[in-house]
Amino acid sequence: MSTPAPSLAPRLVFFVGLLLLVLSGILEVRGQNDTEPIVLEGKCLVVCDSTPSAEPSGSALGMSVRSGTGRVAFSAIRNTNHEPSEMSNRTMTIYFDQILVNVGSHFDPARSIFVAPRKGVYSFSFHVVKVYNRQTIQVSLVLNGWPVISAFAGDQDVTREAATNAGLVMMERGDKVYLKLERGNLMGGWKYSTFSGFLVFPL
Repeated sequence: MSTPAPSLAPRLVFFVGLLLLVLSGILEVRGQNDTEPIVLEGKCLVVCDSTPSAEPSGSALGMSVRSGTGRVAFSAIRNTNHEPSEMSNRTMTIYFDQILVNVGSHFDPARSIFVAPRKGVYSFSFHVVKVYNRQTIQVSLVLNGWPVISAFAGDQDVTREAATNAGLVMMERGDKVYLKLERGNLMGGWKYSTFSGFLVFPL
């Protein structure tokens, strides 16, 4: 009497279960380690850590948001020699009547004031020309009403001279910057003067 062949069903069930267990582990590891950018209304959401700690040091849910609207720059010039009627003895704001660059539209041409759209480090430079004026002038870059950078021009032997300076300024969102005549006058006008700035990097 022959011995019956062993059944293959138990072995098949065992190998199928083992295969499913291995595949589920691979998929779980891949889901934890893969990083896929998601574009949503101009923002790029990048999953940095699918299992953030209880006290995350970065953004909530282990995600960082990078905006595509970080380009900020302006450059304005004075194209005429006539003083604007808005420049009073009270404000002494130096106005510019032609805009060369205004990326982001954060420079207000009517008031010649730049308003920071976000916190960051900004670079500013200015070149204010006095014409046929023997008085010494002092021009300041004013941040929220306080002068932070100044320049002088006072050579009496030249018909044109410029007060020029540049520097980096840290600004908060909504901070305002403009040029102010702190000393002297610009009765001869300030044609060819320039005022420029841009965002170096956000904070």
